Formats: sequence, structure tokens, C-alpha cells
Amino acid sequence: MRSVYPILAILATSFLSISPARCGGGSGTGASPDGRAAPSAGDGRGQDAAAPGTPSEPLVVFLGDSLTAGLGLAEEQAFPALLDRRLRTEGVPIRVVNAGVSGDTTTGGLARLPWLLKQRPDVLVVGLGANDALRGQTLEILEGNLRTIVERGRAVGARVLLLGMRVPTNYGSDYAEGLAAIYPRVANSLGTGLVPFLLDGVGGHPALNQPDGLHPTAEGQKILAGNVYPHLRKALEAARR
Repeated sequence: MRSVYPILAILATSFLSISPARCGGGSGTGASPDGRAAPSAGDGRGQDAAAPGTPSEPLVVFLGDSLTAGLGLAEEQAFPALLDRRLRTEGVPIRVVNAGVSGDTTTGGLARLPWLLKQRPDVLVVGLGANDALRGQTLEILEGNLRTIVERGRAVGARVLLLGMRVPTNYGSDYAEGLAAIYPRVANSLGTGLVPFLLDGVGGHPALNQPDGLHPTAEGQKILAGNVYPHLRKALEAARR
């Protein structure tokens, strides 16, 4: 498997030291008093976007980490907001909740999930796992958490879209290959959507990442949005049916 982030391990401590309560450096997600992500719209419409979805505007919740939150960028530059604008331009009405929390793991996402599912999302986009790898979490726990997130999302009627992740071989090739294999395995066994690799075209490209080498620039976020777009469009069409 190709290397994704050549300097990922060196910078792992900076990635993990980000306060989860910051929720993406102003990219559209606040935090509730107990540390859970407080939803807000990707286009800046605030708390009103957290209301239950309507038939005319399906609700899309992005459950993720700093890559989803758009750490270091303005709210409107994070890929959930970019997708919101693109789909609206194409006449596809949606409401976006960016529930990305910097430093979050699959365990943290699972803990926040019940609160988010109370909003009855039509589509749940799950972008978690990078921080699990940086912390050396066992693959069994990571996969179990992802499966539970998908199952609980589907239980409330949401279409679930997994954002695949890959890591370099700092923890060994078996770990890296095992992590990459989790996402298609979960998607196939549970019949959910899958973006093969969220950071495709961005990971390992210095010009598309901020100085920390981990978080995409505004241009990088545009590529992430392009990676997710066709899969999200398909999930929205399935949700309407």
C-alpha cells in the first residue's frame, strides 16, 4: 500500500493535543457543556440547522474529527460546507450539521452519537479512525465502534456513508493494511456507502496541507469535497427513495 503521510508519526502529538472542545477551529461546530459537538450548519445558519429534517431539506450530519471540522480554516472552507453549497447550487436542498471534533476517535464519536441521532438525520457521514491509529488503538475496537455507529445510524432510518482512511506503516504494515481493510469490510457487510479514501489526492502532498502536514488547506478541502460528493449525492438520492 502506498504511503499516505510520510511525516504523520512525527506530527502525531500535535494532532492529538488539540482540544476536542474546539471542534475544528471555527469551521462550524461548537461544543456543548459536556464536550459533545454542538451542531451548526455548514453554511453558517447556526442552531436552526439542528432541527429535525423536513422532506424538502434532508438533514446530513457529518460525524468526524479535525479533518471534517476543517481545523485551521474558516467554517465555510470545510468540506461539509463546500458540499452544502455545491448541492444547493445544483438544486439539491440539504441542511448540513458539521459535528467534527478535533482529536476525536471512534470511541468518542460513538459516545456523541445518541445526541446527534436525536436530530433524525437522513444521512450520517462518518469520518473517524485517523486518531485511533495515531493512538495505537486496536483494530478490533476501531472496527467494533464503526460497526456500532453504522448500525445505530441505520436503526433511526439514516443512510450511512463511511469515509475510508489509510495510514502509513509506522505501526507496521499489518496494522496499516488492517486499518485500511476495515472500511470496505464494514461497508460491505452492513450494506452502507463508502468513500474509499477521504484524503485521496491530498495526503502526502505538502502544497495541499497546512504546515503541520496533517490538515488540508482550503484547496485540499476542495479535493476532499470532490472525493465525497458523488457518494453523498447517491446517499441523498437513496434517502429520498
